[in-house]
Amino acid sequence: MRPVHTRKNQHARPLDAEAALERAAQIAAIADADRLMLLATIAASATGALTPAMAALRLNADEREITAMTDVLRHAGLVDIGDDRAASLTADAWMRFGGMLRAEHRLLAVGNEPVLPTPIQRTVKELEYRFSSTFSPETVRRYVAESYELLAARAKVRTFLPTLTARFATDRLAALATARGLSLHDTPEVLFICRENAGRSQMASAVLQHVAGDRVHVRTAGSAPASRVNAIVAGALDEIGLTVPTEFPKPLTDEVVQASDFIITMGCGDACPVYPGRRYMDWIIADPAGQPISRVRSVLDDIITRVGALVSELGIAAARPLPVAIR
Repeated sequence: MRPVHTRKNQHARPLDAEAALERAAQIAAIADADRLMLLATIAASATGALTPAMAALRLNADEREITAMTDVLRHAGLVDIGDDRAASLTADAWMRFGGMLRAEHRLLAVGNEPVLPTPIQRTVKELEYRFSSTFSPETVRRYVAESYELLAARAKVRTFLPTLTARFATDRLAALATARGLSLHDTPEVLFICRENAGRSQMASAVLQHVAGDRVHVRTAGSAPASRVNAIVAGALDEIGLTVPTEFPKPLTDEVVQASDFIITMGCGDACPVYPGRRYMDWIIADPAGQPISRVRSVLDDIITRVGALVSELGIAAARPLPVAIR
């Protein structure tokens, strides 16, 4: 059977050698399943851009692997890298491969902004005003949209999602301002990280905030955050007069690491990116998840002892005495 020629393909010009090499390099770059998944993850993000740390969190991968894959995609002309290290798809990538990057097989429009729920849009406006002297509206919108997406992916109950998004995005933007030197602070910044951000890191944060008060700024995060704080952990803290009613598990993000002076990990593996000038500490502490209350009290006692030593190392005067764990 002879091929059917249309007016369109009769006048189409074939690829020249240079264009053919470029297309072949792009096809080779996405022929690897991991790189294709990374490209699809970037495309599907609420903001259309992801830092290596955020991509690693979503793909459960090592950040160094993400950076290496991103470099391949960048050299192939498929992604651009912003000043904040976030990768976004190029126009070529959207045009040539956009339709294959989502499971629903929908075409993705270039520059199409995500439509956020009305409460989240209000948060965007509020934070645009609050951070107007620090960040552009585009940066604020990106961080709010990304924070909403990260929390929504794990939320089992969505009632409080707008409130939690506002708090999470506010803290991330404040951390970003600190990391970039746009917001001066004279108190130590401490970050506690554990896998689910539902037990050990929440205990350590509660104890340190109780002892140090406003003489230290404390954040927590998780390499694979749970949907809520462990109830038995909250109960053990309540027994000694410490409460965490407004705390919630938060994903580990790049800017909170950069903003911290002391970074304390507790069984989160190598998920935490390393930056020079920070003090890194690894507390080997048993995971209280699934343990009886007696074991959880023992974990809390261990954390209280370690927090006491940390306060001394921070060189600050304690605002209150260390609590005493129940044995």
